[in-house]
Amino acid sequence: MAKPVRGLRFQPSGGSRAAQIPVGKKQRLTIERLANDGRGIAFLEGRTWFVVGALAGEEVEARVLGAHGKVVEARTERVFSASDLRRPAPCAHAGRCGGCSVQHLPHNEQLALKQRMLAEQLSRVAGVEPEEWAAPLSGPEFGYRRRARVAVRWDAKAKKLEVGFRAAGSQDIVAIDECPVLVQPLQPIMSRLPAMLQRLSKPQALGHVELFSGSAIAVLLRHMAPLSAADLEILQAFCAFHEAQLWLHGEGEPQPVDPGQALGYRLEPWNLQLAYRPGDFVQVNAGVNEAMVAQALEWLAPQADERVLDLFCGLGNFALPLAQMVREVVAVEGVATMVARAAENAASNNLHNTRFFQADLSQPLSDAEWAREGFSAVLLDPPRDGAFEVVRKLASLGAKRLVYVSCNPATLARDTVELVRQGYRLKRAGILDMFPQTAHVEAMALFEAS
Repeated sequence: MAKPVRGLRFQPSGGSRAAQIPVGKKQRLTIERLANDGRGIAFLEGRTWFVVGALAGEEVEARVLGAHGKVVEARTERVFSASDLRRPAPCAHAGRCGGCSVQHLPHNEQLALKQRMLAEQLSRVAGVEPEEWAAPLSGPEFGYRRRARVAVRWDAKAKKLEVGFRAAGSQDIVAIDECPVLVQPLQPIMSRLPAMLQRLSKPQALGHVELFSGSAIAVLLRHMAPLSAADLEILQAFCAFHEAQLWLHGEGEPQPVDPGQALGYRLEPWNLQLAYRPGDFVQVNAGVNEAMVAQALEWLAPQADERVLDLFCGLGNFALPLAQMVREVVAVEGVATMVARAAENAASNNLHNTRFFQADLSQPLSDAEWAREGFSAVLLDPPRDGAFEVVRKLASLGAKRLVYVSCNPATLARDTVELVRQGYRLKRAGILDMFPQTAHVEAMALFEAS
């Protein structure tokens, strides 16, 4: 018999703990407004609900995906009263696949949402508004994605191979036979990929598949065990049928099955060819990428006699077009393999006024040899974490103009605070619609020394 517990009993400050809402529960909600990530916000019994697929003013039935404290994450299962803005989702997998969270909004409303997100961050965090708002840079809302990672997982219990994209709010895999945002050359590969992978002899040893369409089409397979000769033959026949390169990623770095094959993409307005290997960062939207580079050059206004700094240079996406316009480009990147690849890209395009360096750009700029001569202008394209340590030292480099390309308005706004403190003013800003059908916001900002 259990011994009775005696003495004082304590409860958390603030009263008794509210019962947690179970995953899968359905709840009828009235959506008050949209969050910065495009989810609908509702309030019920002291809790805040974030609902994927809902719009302001709608009454919906939502299914709980997860709950913690007073916050509930859910997805729309049914719409009882629809917003006038709602459109039928263009994709058959909407609501299940986690990839395109705002496709129920018309494209012009998606752009307006992203514009509001950027303006709100700059106003709330940095307390500034640009002297001029640029029009959104956008392209086709479908058929734009030239790179995709396909999830592959062996379900031992069901004895079947799952192939597709991750589901919204979970690690489940949604089987995909067609993806409207993929570029057309990848569509037939995507539709036939599951059947081909199911023919392989060791499905439990398969990892993800990466698809790429650039100067060539490529299929990369991640595998955790050696492939048999029969499996390799199946893969090669599949890629030959689709006129695609086959890359394998076992131990070490990804490698092409045919060592003589090259992979890359073109920056057509500048007659540049950039080599690329699976695993390298590359912008997925080719059309918006070219428009972004063109706008960055226009805003930066580089002069022929100037020395320009490109931070987080990657493969040379900005550095090589810049090198065609100025006396010298110094390009810096944190990943050594990318530095080497960028230098090779410069050489293969006959650009000899570029210098590439590896440096940890999450740390303060110290007495780097490449920084001592100073720069007339700076371009930076950091990851989501932003570039706080870098921007703290930019004024000391003597740059009068700065173009900041951001994939996270929150860290752009944070870094803007520091740039304003150093005497820069925000001349111009605008969004880049790199990922239509999603709430992901990319932005560009021009700063000039006062």
